[in-house]
Amino acid sequence: MRLILLATMAALMVGQATAKDVLSGASLYADVTRYASFGLHRFGSAGDRATADWIAGEMSAAGYAIRFQPVVLGRQYVVEKASAEAAGTAVEATPFWWPPEDKASFHLSAPLARDGDVAGKILWVDLPFDRGAYLGPAHRAAISEAAAKKPAAILLMIGNPADDRFAYNVTQEDAPWPVPVMVVGAKARAMFERALASSTPVTFEVSGHYERNVSGRNVIAETGLGRGPTIVVSTPMTGWYSCVCERGPGIANFLALARTAAVEKWPAHFVFIATAGHEIGHGGMELFLKDGAPAPKQTLAWIHFGSSNACYAFAEGARTNRPEEERYLVLSKSAVALTDEAFAAVAAKRLVTEKQAVGELRDVHAAGYANFLGMAGRHQTFHTPADDLSGTGPEILEPVARAFVDAARKIVERGDAAFK
Repeated sequence: MRLILLATMAALMVGQATAKDVLSGASLYADVTRYASFGLHRFGSAGDRATADWIAGEMSAAGYAIRFQPVVLGRQYVVEKASAEAAGTAVEATPFWWPPEDKASFHLSAPLARDGDVAGKILWVDLPFDRGAYLGPAHRAAISEAAAKKPAAILLMIGNPADDRFAYNVTQEDAPWPVPVMVVGAKARAMFERALASSTPVTFEVSGHYERNVSGRNVIAETGLGRGPTIVVSTPMTGWYSCVCERGPGIANFLALARTAAVEKWPAHFVFIATAGHEIGHGGMELFLKDGAPAPKQTLAWIHFGSSNACYAFAEGARTNRPEEERYLVLSKSAVALTDEAFAAVAAKRLVTEKQAVGELRDVHAAGYANFLGMAGRHQTFHTPADDLSGTGPEILEPVARAFVDAARKIVERGDAAFK
C-alpha cells in the first residue's frame, strides 16, 4: 500500500513539474521563436499552413483529439514584390488592401503631388495614428476622397510608433480601391519630400495576383468530452506580416494552457480552437461559431488569447523591461472578480463590456457566450513588418501564462461559482 501511495505521489509530482516547465518563460519563448520561424503569416500563405501543422502536432502530442476545419475565403491578394523608388533609391511598399483587380501587378512612374491638380500624378496622403487595427469609415472616406481627384495612384503613410508600413484589418466585403494605394513607412519620408520638392518622378513596381476561394484551416483540439463543464479556448494564427509579438505570445499561452490541462488531467471538456483569416475578415472564427463551437448554453467559459498580450513597452525609441501599457483584459461582467484575483500581478487595463468586446471576442460576445475573458492590445511594431522576436521575452511571457492558467484552473474547480 505504501509503495502504491509513493508511486502515486511521484506521478503527481512529475505531472506538476511538467506543468510548471511548460509555463516557464524559456518554454513560452521557445514557442514564440518557433512561430516566428515560419515567416509571413498571412492567410493562405506557406507560413499559415506551417503554423497550423505545428499547432496540431503540439496539441496531438499533449493528448488532444485533433481535427482541421477547412476555411475558404472568397479572395486573397498575394504580393510577390512591391516597391516605391525615387532618384535611384527604392523602399519596400505594401499595396493597401484591396488593390484594383486590374492593377494586381503594375508599373507606374509619375510626379508626386500633395494638392492642386493631381490628375495622372501620384497623390501623397497621410493617415494619422489612431491606435486602431481595423479599416474604418474615416479611413475609407479619406482614401475615397483622394481617389476622386483622379490620381494615377496614391502614396499612403499611416501613422504608427514604428514609422513602418502599417496594415489595417479588412473584410471580405470591402470593395477594391479605384486606384492603386501604396503604403510606405514614414521612416522614408525625407526621400519623398525631396522627390516632391525637385519634381522627381516616383516609380511603383508591383508584382502580385489575386486568388479566389482561398483555402486555410482552423485547428480544433478537444479532450474530456463528458468529464465536466465545457470551456472553449481560442487564439488567432494569422496576420499581415510575421506578426511575432502580435500573435506569438497568445499562441504560446494557448499551448501552455492546453499542456497544463492535459498533464494535470483537469475534469473538464476543453475545446481549443486556433483560427485562420483574422486579418481579412475573421473568417475562421466566424465559421467556427456557425459550425463547430459548443452552444452558448452548454459553455461555461470562453478564454481568448488575443493580440500583443506579452510585448515590451518602448520609451524614447528604446525597449524597456516593462510590459506594453496598451494591453487590456477584455471581460464579461461576470468575470471581473475572477480576473481581479487571477491577474493581480499582471499589469493590464480592464475593459468590461456588455455591448462590444474587441478583436475576435466581439464575435464570441455577439454569439451569446455569457462568460468570457481574454487579453488583447497593441505594441510598438503592431501590424508592421518590424514585428519580430525583440518585442517579447521569457520574463514578460511567464506572468501572463501563469495568470491565464490560474484563471482556468479556478473555473474548472469552481464551475458556475467562478462567475458569480
